[in-house]
Amino acid sequence: MKNTEWVLIDTETTPIFVVEIGAQKMRGWQPMGAPFRRLLNQNLDIPPQAARVHGYTREILERDGDPAALVYRDFSKYAGGLPIVAYNLDYDFRDVLLPEWKRLGVAPVGPAGFCAMRLAQRLLDPIPAGNCKLQTLRQYYRLPERGAHTALGDVNTVCDLMSNVLREIAQQRGLKTWSAICNYAKALWFPSRISFGKFKGRLFRDAHTDPALHGWLTWLASSANKRSAQMGRWYLSQLERAEVGETLVTVATSNGAASSNGANVMQFGITVFIDPQMAQLLELIAVSRAKLAELEVSYTQDRRAVDLTQASIFKLVRVHYQARDRLKLIIDYRSKYLKALIRQGEEEAAQVAEAYADARAQSDANYEEAAAQADSHKALSDEEALELKALWKKLVRLYHPDRFVNQPEKLETYQRLTAAINKARDAGDIDVLRQIANDPQGFILRQGWATLDFSDAAELTHLRRLLDTLQIDIIALMELLNQLHESAEYELYRLSVTTPDILIDVAAEQAKTLAAEIITLEAKAEKLANEILELTGEPAPVQ
Repeated sequence: MKNTEWVLIDTETTPIFVVEIGAQKMRGWQPMGAPFRRLLNQNLDIPPQAARVHGYTREILERDGDPAALVYRDFSKYAGGLPIVAYNLDYDFRDVLLPEWKRLGVAPVGPAGFCAMRLAQRLLDPIPAGNCKLQTLRQYYRLPERGAHTALGDVNTVCDLMSNVLREIAQQRGLKTWSAICNYAKALWFPSRISFGKFKGRLFRDAHTDPALHGWLTWLASSANKRSAQMGRWYLSQLERAEVGETLVTVATSNGAASSNGANVMQFGITVFIDPQMAQLLELIAVSRAKLAELEVSYTQDRRAVDLTQASIFKLVRVHYQARDRLKLIIDYRSKYLKALIRQGEEEAAQVAEAYADARAQSDANYEEAAAQADSHKALSDEEALELKALWKKLVRLYHPDRFVNQPEKLETYQRLTAAINKARDAGDIDVLRQIANDPQGFILRQGWATLDFSDAAELTHLRRLLDTLQIDIIALMELLNQLHESAEYELYRLSVTTPDILIDVAAEQAKTLAAEIITLEAKAEKLANEILELTGEPAPVQ
């Protein structure tokens, strides 16, 4: 493998046609030479949902892109007929590039190699990061940020994953040649952790000691569904083979590398899954807590930054939103008033008018509360941000999921404590975080809650459950962070850092849109008021 040359590629699409192609020649597990990256001008509009992912518009591609045929001619020279690998080979190569080359009359640039995602799924199985999304693995193994959802950025991330995480594991598995890697990635295989049904989340090897799970796999193997039956038969064949020495990557260490570079591995025995001993579990839990703390800090800081941006805009356009919503309320209740008047009489209509007064008071109160919340958002200084991070690293030790599941009184205290921590975190209330971090028991006693024991439990079963739950929390938080970073609100925050006046422009544009909407609503409200005046001879009571 170390002397084999191949090309790693990625594409961004419309999603039908390619708008960007990125590539990197590889020798073995390492990049070789300069990368290749081009934008393609296909003279097509870009659907908004695609543009939100990769950021390319028709205008950008017309300005910076080249004709597709020219780009593929240059890419062919770069690739030189070498095998092509992609993180999702079926999509990038078979579903995107081959049809596009056929449409353009371009000869295939090179043969298909292996799917890097498929290789990662097998080597990391059962996947400690929860899934094999590229950006999830990048965050989990602390690989450099390379520009997510750009073709070359994703190519560079796959290079990092290959050299820093997958190579060592592949070598441990005896996968030392190009053909061995390709065959391993293409072979029939299913995840060790069952992803559906009543045994979802269980390792299939637990069937060695769990008759119910073994019976379920046997039932699956006899399914009329071809794929389900194939899956069941594969699981049963693996149980029969009882392979020795298959490694399970559980979690990255604090510096995020893998295997002898830093990952912790466990071995499968002949028939029974053997967990690490107490010291290993405690080490893995400590690493997971530190990772969770860092993610909490990152998410909290970025979430607060987005909230501050939105609060600034709210202050600028509050009067317009409140005027619009008040008109909507008037229209709604004037319509109800008319219906009640015509169908039920003046007494019922009067009740509608009274209900409107309550609804308007509630709406005004909601806006006052929103304004107070907007005023409460304040940017943390650099020193405060650093202290917040340090406090979270200390407080993460309080996250003991399921610790008091059989002790309702203590479980309630744990839930109250974590709620207090989260509330202080979201509000940027460092004083409360200091109190909890410096004296958690004192804080609990001052609230009148039942005391908790924060020492580490000695039971292996508890520690295994704790580690699993921490891993689930880590993956969930990674997903939240990715969603936040891909949101329009976060993009606006990023723009406001370099161009503060953009918030004024955005608020002005929103105010303009709201003003036009208000004119339309005023006309509807006036029409309803005239109808009420005609029927009753009195001005509309809903004002």
